[in-house]
Amino acid sequence: MKIAEVGNMIEFKGSVRGIVEKVYENSVIVELVKGTQIDDFPFERTVVNHKNYTIVNKTNKAV
Repeated sequence: MKIAEVGNMIEFKGSVRGIVEKVYENSVIVELVKGTQIDDFPFERTVVNHKNYTIVNKTNKAV
């Protein structure tokens, strides 16, 4: 299982996407992406366990 990093886009609950803002030991906090089905979420951010998402886009950390 790969752990997402800050800035990665992840997908969870079928087709809901979000951008990772904070990484914890067992989960991440994501900001939900506009245009996805977010009717199930009353807030702009949510917590997702590492077991429950897949990484869609990785960040390019160019320095």
